[in-house]
Amino acid sequence: MTYQSALEHVRAVKEKLGGTWGAIRPEDAARMAVQNRFKTGLDIAKYTAALMRKDMAEYDADNSKYTQSLGCWHGFIAQQKMIANKKYFGTTSKRYIYLSGWMVAALRSEFGPLPDQSMHEKTSVPKLIEEIYTFLRQADAKELNDLFRALQKAEAAGDAAKAKEIEAQIDNFETHVVPIIADIDAGFGNEEATYLLTKQMIEAGAAAIQIENQVSDAKQCGHQAGKVTVPHEDFLAKINAVRYAFLELGVDDGVIVARTDSEGADLTQKIPVSKEKGDLASQYISYLDTKEIDISEAADDEILIKRDGKLHRPTRLASGLYQFREGTQHDRVVLDCVTSLQNGADMIWIETPTPDVAAIKAFVDGVKAQVPDAKLVYNNSPSFNWTLNFRQQTYDRWASEGKDVSSYDRAKLMSAEYDDSELSKDADEKIRTFQADAAREAGVFHHLITLPTYHTAALSTHELAKGYFGEEGMLAYVAGVQRKEIRGGIACVKHQAMAGSDIGDDHKEIFSGDNALKAGGTANTMGQFGG
Repeated sequence: MTYQSALEHVRAVKEKLGGTWGAIRPEDAARMAVQNRFKTGLDIAKYTAALMRKDMAEYDADNSKYTQSLGCWHGFIAQQKMIANKKYFGTTSKRYIYLSGWMVAALRSEFGPLPDQSMHEKTSVPKLIEEIYTFLRQADAKELNDLFRALQKAEAAGDAAKAKEIEAQIDNFETHVVPIIADIDAGFGNEEATYLLTKQMIEAGAAAIQIENQVSDAKQCGHQAGKVTVPHEDFLAKINAVRYAFLELGVDDGVIVARTDSEGADLTQKIPVSKEKGDLASQYISYLDTKEIDISEAADDEILIKRDGKLHRPTRLASGLYQFREGTQHDRVVLDCVTSLQNGADMIWIETPTPDVAAIKAFVDGVKAQVPDAKLVYNNSPSFNWTLNFRQQTYDRWASEGKDVSSYDRAKLMSAEYDDSELSKDADEKIRTFQADAAREAGVFHHLITLPTYHTAALSTHELAKGYFGEEGMLAYVAGVQRKEIRGGIACVKHQAMAGSDIGDDHKEIFSGDNALKAGGTANTMGQFGG
């Protein structure tokens, strides 16, 4: 929609229906329509799904064109992230938003802070998606509102060339609305529950749903112990539920990210039913830890498995959960990924214990042997100690290359005494290029950090509190926050405008004309910040 096409539309409607619409100016109505490009969450889901598909195709053609996102727990945080992208890079292209179930549990639950175990209200997930897109749409409206103010000024001054230039900026405006990859955990219940929640998430605007193969009512954080996986048939039923939800709502391009936690999971809740040798259930069962026994050793009502003509007792915990054999993690991860990709998933997510390109590649190579165009979403998790991991990786690489590492203590490489060392500089360079390296070598299409804004909120608040309640007093805020906002040209320094004050004033003028009671003017302290 261009401004002129919107204007023509409103004029036509007014001519057809507006006998009593004398106060309605088509220019104002068209302006408001342009400032609100996305009318519903489904509009957003369809637009962003198509965007993701385009990015996926571009990555397939050139693996340097990977995508990135930061996890956000509030609409304002997401809004500021996208405003920053446009300010510093001129675009939001290939920048997404990740909605983390962990952060919803920790920061958005009515129960208060919770661990990542799907105990929070599941409706809080679609509500956060809606909130994020409300803030992103408001960022569009604010930036476009400034352009329309400039357009009116140019038209009032009779500067046709300037007006034409500004109208072109309006018509070619790049939206702050970007794809959200939304975490649905393990589906919050059975496949019907997954379907119902997915629909709410899509209706709120989600174009990509990430779902994991853990047991829903025993879900654990991917980087903690005690994870319990489900048989493939159960997981595929939930993938089907997500796809049907997308299709029902007309989001044909909807993206499904299938996450496997099998690398760190050594338990399963149930033994699936195998119908023929070599089927998926049979392969899942083959990874169970068992002990060969004689029938005389079997207890009453005990579950046994026949394997290669012999009876086996599966290792079962007091909880009733079954144990997988040690050393099966890699094969289970590969089977999970291949099975998901061959049965409806668009991308895979592999939880790993450390951020190691070679280790990620080992998994992905196994998957690509069967699904050549497999693409990975990778969690650049704050649960990793990135500094220690990469210093140790560098230490090991140097040692294997015959370099002298005698001046370093591998177990203490996190120490600040090494911060300016050659080894640490090498490690930091590997951290810097990690995403590009993993995209090129390990099939990572999308890099995300799940919880960055959880940590940045904590860190910045700690720094402010330390100074403000200490000897710095008010200077802690002025020098540490406001002055930096002013020097950096951060829009939020004019917080009234960021919250919509200018848009509200313009609407009042549109609605009430000269009777509008506006907040702007000489008495508005925002004028102290210029503009």
